Amino acid sequence: QVRLVESGGGLVQTGGSLKLSCVLSGIKFSLNDMAWYRQARGNEREVVATISPEEVIYYTESVKGRFTISRDNDKSTVYLQMNDLKPDDTGVYYCSARWNSIYWGQGTQVTVSS
Repeated sequence: QVRLVESGGGLVQTGGSLKLSCVLSGIKFSLNDMAWYRQARGNEREVVATISPEEVIYYTESVKGRFTISRDNDKSTVYLQMNDLKPDDTGVYYCSARWNSIYWGQGTQVTVSS
């Protein structure tokens, strides 16, 4: 059974930092494109950052220079370091894994207060 478990969300003030983690089990982590998405209330889910097995990285424009995605194949874990957080970063953050199918975690809430 494939499972993605996110952690690290919480409440932080503007300008603060959080580090999200996502552990994948049930399939071979190193073969998967990994990604972080977020969904603010009333909005569609949007991609935040992606990292391929070859560590090719993409960031959505609004987080460039503030967020860093990374992966540890030995720990089957993808991370999202978020610095200089802004209220617009508030939302539920989801981890996804994509190889032959796409799998989703349950999400972790990030709230940035002004």
